[in-house]
Amino acid sequence: MFDQLSGRLEKMMKFLRGEGKVTEKNMAEALKMMRLALLEADVNYKVVKEFEARIREKALGEEVLRSLTPAQQVIKIVRDELAAILGGQQKPLAFAGAPPSIFMLVGLQGSGKTTTCGKLARWVTGLRKSPLLVSFDLKRLAAQEQLKTIAGSLGIPFYEMTPAQMKVPRDALRELMTYARNRAFDPLIVDTAGRLHVDDELMDELRLAKDILNPVETIFVGDAMTGQDAVRSAQAFEEKIGLTSVILTKLDGDARGGAALSIVSVTGRPIKFAGVGEKLDKLEVFHPERMASRILGMGDILTLIEKAEEETDAEDAEELARKIRKKEFTLEDFKKQLVQLKKMGSLSGVLGHLPQVGPFKNLAKAEVDDRKIAHFEAIINSMTPPERENPRILTGSRRLRIARGSGRPVHEVNQLVKQFQEMQKMMKKPQLQKMLAGLK
Repeated sequence: MFDQLSGRLEKMMKFLRGEGKVTEKNMAEALKMMRLALLEADVNYKVVKEFEARIREKALGEEVLRSLTPAQQVIKIVRDELAAILGGQQKPLAFAGAPPSIFMLVGLQGSGKTTTCGKLARWVTGLRKSPLLVSFDLKRLAAQEQLKTIAGSLGIPFYEMTPAQMKVPRDALRELMTYARNRAFDPLIVDTAGRLHVDDELMDELRLAKDILNPVETIFVGDAMTGQDAVRSAQAFEEKIGLTSVILTKLDGDARGGAALSIVSVTGRPIKFAGVGEKLDKLEVFHPERMASRILGMGDILTLIEKAEEETDAEDAEELARKIRKKEFTLEDFKKQLVQLKKMGSLSGVLGHLPQVGPFKNLAKAEVDDRKIAHFEAIINSMTPPERENPRILTGSRRLRIARGSGRPVHEVNQLVKQFQEMQKMMKKPQLQKMLAGLK
């Protein structure tokens, strides 16, 4: 999403690094580059103006001008201010002192609200919570069926409201509260009605639900692909019913990113999560500082490490390190690593977390075919245990049999074997062995 903006801001940073010192003249030029980059990214004009003013004031301060590396100081200021307009520090989801905590999700139709309810329910189960999902939509009964299907696929309880209950919404909501409390569900995640645009009828319906449920979190779900439309909608919801936080969906898309860079400043509410894919496990905690670093091409290694830790078993990792030390790494081990990598998401997404400098430069822009992992896995699965243990026995006839068994061409079997052999050579290098020796 931020590729175009990142490219332009990197040019600005390169320009500053090329200047011997920071002056009013070259700072004005750098700020002009930054302003154009942000406006082209569809960032709210008022937000850009305030952002630029804060950077000018800090960049031309005495501390920066007297610094030994003024350009680096300015880049740090840009990063810090970028993190600030994204929300500053990461804000955790709030839970009530006495359960159930109630999360009420609001937003326009098509923003991904119902799917986000499922994603959020799945996420809180990782905190050992027992969520209950419910759809409160007095107009669209199909919304209830959609959320019920999502709940079923996750194995999470769903509270079904009957048409008769919906006719008396106040009583229906009170019954829901009693049901959740008596069965110790926590949190209660409520999907609400959506429209194609903000209208009084929708707001009246949401105010009724909010008054009775008294949610600890009223979360606006906005589609990042709609840019400033999402920001204007969020502002309307904030003014008419009051919000506590924001979840941005489709942050993995190719829009310009203006919504993410405007919505916090305009609404005064933090982004707490980002939807980064259609699947129900594609919800990430939003870290403003990490996102600012990624936008500036500095990478986000911490999120990458957290993803790896979520998907990697500590005992498996230790066993892998032992095998590499003993030079016993086989194609079976290689397959296990491919499976782990697949669980972390798309390869391009993983590469996008790396800093875009040094050996990682342009890696995120590389054309990566995620199907390769599945193809390599199929090829290894078509081998016998002795072949996985020792690829040197793979004669031409064996490779042909493996190709037929996996449904892949022979040249892909050869490519896999070659890459594996290259990896084995790398693992025998003294530097890597020395590093692994320190992990004993």
